[in-house]
Formats: sequence, structure tokens, C-alpha cells
Amino acid sequence: MALTCIPRLSQRQALEIFRSQGNSAVSLFSDTEEQLKVKMSGISPVVLGLLFAGRKGAYERAQKEREFARKHQIQCLCYGSDAYPQRLYNCDDAPLVLYYRGNADLNCTYALSMVGTRSCTEYGKDMCQRIVTELQSRRPDVLIVSGLAYGIDICSHRQALSAGLKTVGVLAHGLDRIYPASHRDTAKTMMGQGGLLTEYMTGTRPERGNFLSRNRIVAGLSDGCLVVESGATGGSLVTARISQDYGRDVLAVPGRVGDTKSEGCNRLIARNTAALVTNGDDVLQAMNWPSAVQEKQISTQPVEQNLFAALSEEETLVTRLLAGNDGKQINQLVVESDMPVARVSAILFELEMKGVVRLMAGGRYHLILR
Repeated sequence: MALTCIPRLSQRQALEIFRSQGNSAVSLFSDTEEQLKVKMSGISPVVLGLLFAGRKGAYERAQKEREFARKHQIQCLCYGSDAYPQRLYNCDDAPLVLYYRGNADLNCTYALSMVGTRSCTEYGKDMCQRIVTELQSRRPDVLIVSGLAYGIDICSHRQALSAGLKTVGVLAHGLDRIYPASHRDTAKTMMGQGGLLTEYMTGTRPERGNFLSRNRIVAGLSDGCLVVESGATGGSLVTARISQDYGRDVLAVPGRVGDTKSEGCNRLIARNTAALVTNGDDVLQAMNWPSAVQEKQISTQPVEQNLFAALSEEETLVTRLLAGNDGKQINQLVVESDMPVARVSAILFELEMKGVVRLMAGGRYHLILR
């Protein structure tokens, strides 16, 4: 938290420092300048100067924020912790700290971001309702992520709440305020059926640059980004582009030819950047998600052990780690197995070839060996 408060230290620089130092980064706020130079020999002198000059005030600011978080039941999700959203580890510009208030599992198996224009039409609202309602009937555990803004964002949140789905809003300011104020009641409801998430400390105002930065978190938290309605330009198209850069699926709802509010969606589809979706089933197909019924049928199909060659010691370890749960992501397996990510990836590939594990949505590996 203190690293994010160092004046003029960029998000990427703070993340680079933390990745290189890990938990020993605590000493960066007590070491002498000479000790810092030795410990962080790979970091540029300019960055070291910023750290040394701003660390005292930054540490005090972080302490105040921690007290505020404790008082208001806000979780501080730090990079590397179990509760930190695992999907964000695949993003080079992941936030070092996230502030979260809610009850949704940010590491759930199925997560979809829904974005669009702030000045949506009745058509856009109807499509939000249709898609969310049908998703609930097929995949009642899907998490809907958006930005709590006017238009498609707030419509997606409200439709999710109405359908009984959990929904998370990613904010462009601290958790000491809600912007826009007219969405306050919806935000309160979301804290009991989803949550509110931000990388910004209290006192941060909703400035323009924050909204653009916020878009990367909306994209990174999800397996896919659905653009419901968008003009030729806008923040939702930025989120779609970031999603594509992150290797996420991009989906779009088509609109009438010549409709300026659907021009962005139509272009995404025409350029094969986005899959065309018009209902909940289209979303499941585009995301390669099974319905809840299909998933239950798959998970209950036994596989005879004698069909497989004997597992190696490392393969046996990975299968044991996967036993007794609905699946784990590779990041979790790396930590629990204490093996390099490249080795775990190779083992999982071998286990897939043997039919012992299956890669499910959300990057989770599911054990199917009985």
C-alpha cells in the first residue's frame, strides 16, 4: 500500500519493485539510502531516489488507509495474496493493491464484463435484460463485472441484481464516495450481492484519467468482455481492446445499420474482433462455457483409472492438489506445489493428454480421474 503512495512512482514501477523484493519490500521503508542501493542494484537511480524521498509520507498515508479499511470492513487485496484476483496476474499492469467491499468471489470460475455507451438506448437496455436473464437460467454462478457508470454499466448491474446474479462494480475513485451519486442505492445493494472494487485510496476524486485506468481492471477481472452498445468511439471500446490484449474473449451485440449507438459494436463484429451475440446461449457458446446442467453431467462421468499409464510423482502431486474442489488455476498450483510455472504447465498438459484433468472456463483445471 505504501509503495502505491510514493510521489511520481508509476504503477508499473511500484509493481516491478514489489515483484523483485516480495515480502522483503518492508525493509525498503527502513533501510538507509546506501542499503537501498545495494539491495536494489537492478533498479534505476531515479526510482531509488523517488523511493527514498517519498517513503516516510507514503508509509504514514498507508497506515491511515489501513485504519479506514478496518473501520469500514474494506478488504485490502495485495498482489500475491490468496484473495487477490488470480486473473490479474496475467496482466502486466496489474494493480499492486485493490480495495474491496463485498461478498462475491473474485476468483469465481465464470466472470463476464458488460460494458457500453453511457447514453444507451432502449434497445441496449432490452439486450442487457435479455442476456443477463438468460445467463442466470443457464449459468447462475456467473459474475457480472462493470464500471457503475451511466448507461450500459448501471443497466448491467441492475439487471444482474434483479436476476439474482452477483455483480461487481470497478470504481475510478476511493471507497469513501460513490460516483455518480444517483447510483448510490444500487451500489449499496451490490455490496450484499457482489461488491465494489477499486485500486484508489480514499480521497481520490473521479478524474478522467482514472476512468481510463479503471477499464483495464474491468477487462482483467473477466474471462470475456461483452460490448452491449457503443458508438464509433468511447471507453467501452477501450475496454474491449484491453481485453483482447489480455487474451480475453470479446463479444458484441449487433445493432441496426446506420445506428450511431451501435456503430462500435458493428465494427467489432465486421472486423472479426468480437463474436456476435444476441442472447445468453450465444454468450455461453462464444465463451465455450457449459451450462450448469452440462457441467454437472460432465463432472459426474467417471473415468477408469486403468485407462491411464502410471502417473509420475509430480503428476500425482498435482492431481492431489486438484482433488476435492471445483478446480484451481495454474497460479494456485504453482504456489501449492512449490514448482516453477513452466514445470506445472508442462505437467498439466501431460495430464490433459491422459484425460486426467480438463481445462475449464476461467483458466481452472478440473480433476476428472476417479
